[in-house]
Amino acid sequence: MVKCVSILGSTGSIGRQTLDVVSHLPGIRVGALTAGKSVDRMEAQCRVFLPELAVMATPEAAQALEDRIRDLPTRVAYGEAGLMEAAALASADCVITAVVGMVGLKPTLAAIRAGKRIGLANKETLVCAGELVMAEAEKYGAEIIPVDSEHSAIFQCLMGCTDRREVKRLLLTCSGGPFFGMPRETLKNVTKADALRHPTWKMGPKITVDCATLMNKGLEVIEAMRLYRLPAQKVDVLIHRQSIVHSLVEFTDGAVMAQLGVPDMRLPIQLALTYPMRTSCPVEPLDLTACPPLTFQKPDTENFPCLALARGCAVAGGTACPAMNGANEEAVGLFLEDRIGFYDIYRLVAGAVDRVPFVKEPTLEQILDADRQARAAVTESARRFA
Repeated sequence: MVKCVSILGSTGSIGRQTLDVVSHLPGIRVGALTAGKSVDRMEAQCRVFLPELAVMATPEAAQALEDRIRDLPTRVAYGEAGLMEAAALASADCVITAVVGMVGLKPTLAAIRAGKRIGLANKETLVCAGELVMAEAEKYGAEIIPVDSEHSAIFQCLMGCTDRREVKRLLLTCSGGPFFGMPRETLKNVTKADALRHPTWKMGPKITVDCATLMNKGLEVIEAMRLYRLPAQKVDVLIHRQSIVHSLVEFTDGAVMAQLGVPDMRLPIQLALTYPMRTSCPVEPLDLTACPPLTFQKPDTENFPCLALARGCAVAGGTACPAMNGANEEAVGLFLEDRIGFYDIYRLVAGAVDRVPFVKEPTLEQILDADRQARAAVTESARRFA
């Protein structure tokens, strides 16, 4: 079990749930907290957990926080430099990366190079630079434990499996989002409010929209490839509306192992903090006798083309993945501002991927440049929708 944790993105959904888990685990203290501009929420967290360091996104938010917590022993910083400092904090032995988007890449690398355990909840880190990140983790002896429910399930199913040749395929489950089963004609007219009504999970707006387009599952396919060093053809997706089976592993002998549990992110968060131990968790246990029938279906990639697009980028590798991710972040942002329609997300992302020059084995700077170019391509193309 870890003794001190830094939480990057502490005021978001995963960050808040991490603090709830920490409050129930004796012996773990909080070394650092980071947030965007939510000063009220950060102040409240600082007063409960008394971190050494609190980091805000902007100097204005940092100053406002500092003015409020002068009576606490917490030092305040801001921006990327503060985020990097929190990630490499000497007293922390674990870093939960719960920030959303490419902003999580550099801090994750900083934590890896400091030899921390990484509780990884930031998909973009592995989607955009998975090969580089995993190589750095191996070089510096940093442990990466996934916090996403699906990847935590795979992680648990593979405990004790030391030879990846025994794995026939990984099966990532997916709720199907709020638009499951809807025809294209209906999907053309869905709104932001419709997309944000996820049937199972309570998450931030960006990831909730990604679930609606099935892009989230495409990102997880790429993430699984990097985490478990498997090719794209060994990672499949199943629609599982009940969100009870969090993912499965099929082995070469035909055996299939699954991890089941109530849909509560505190379970994988706690495992990332206590592994290899397990301890009681403040989560309602799964009652199999009360479960609805468990069903599984193939995803509809015709009406939800973002999943197929992501799989294509996964096979291509290189800068295709960071270009797709950056374009998607930008397009989802436009959708959340009501500036584009639902299917415009796919059109803008696919167009940006085609426009960004492809590099097969990119450096970190080339990865970041592909991200920038893709965002610019989306912004330019979106002007036509204005």
